[in-house]
Amino acid sequence: MPRHAVLNNVDHKDLRVIRAHGERFGDDVMAAVTFPAEFRSVQSHYPIVFQKSQDGTTFQPLALFGLREGENLFLRGGGWDAAYVPLAIERQPFLVGFDGAEPVVHVDLDSPRVSRSEGEPVFLPFGGISDYLEQVNSMLLALHQGLQSTPAFVAALLAHDLLEPFSFDIERPDGTQRLAGFYTVHEERLQKLDGTALAQLHQAGHLLPIYMVLASTSHLRDLADRACQAGNERVHA
Repeated sequence: MPRHAVLNNVDHKDLRVIRAHGERFGDDVMAAVTFPAEFRSVQSHYPIVFQKSQDGTTFQPLALFGLREGENLFLRGGGWDAAYVPLAIERQPFLVGFDGAEPVVHVDLDSPRVSRSEGEPVFLPFGGISDYLEQVNSMLLALHQGLQSTPAFVAALLAHDLLEPFSFDIERPDGTQRLAGFYTVHEERLQKLDGTALAQLHQAGHLLPIYMVLASTSHLRDLADRACQAGNERVHA
């Protein structure tokens, strides 16, 4: 269970964070949340898909790392096999909490990344914040602001009926698997939008992220290739 605490330089003066990636750090996840301002970086490596909320009223964009629950095909050789790690992963074990209306940095003290003996120091010897914590603060701010922008982006997609469900079949060494339950941008409907609608999307800053989603779909085939390679490695191990 997570054990969140407000980060401070008294209780956490000796806190260090292990920045490596692997299953033991909780990175064996199929996907992570992302947001429109991050799409340009994400689409270089991962498919961007949408998942319907539990109440069925909206959608959340995700960076896809695997093709089934608990699978991260980017965990290789004791590290993360991509030049960009989405902020929802990279910011761990830190998160944004609130003191009233004020956002404050929290840390999960039960995270396997937290240490007193190894990793990046969070604070300097006399209480100042380290360069690493400066980076974390920037990541958390970008993530917080980005997630706040997501509802308007999704609302624009829904207003123009631009989301559609899709399925994707993968031939694995242990059999055929179908990826389903996710949504993507309906390219034909996008192409049929008139100039006024496209101008509105552009002026609102939504058009570029939409094209980033479309560009990212080519990485579904990359994920399938990674899955087959991982399966063969297990078979031959």
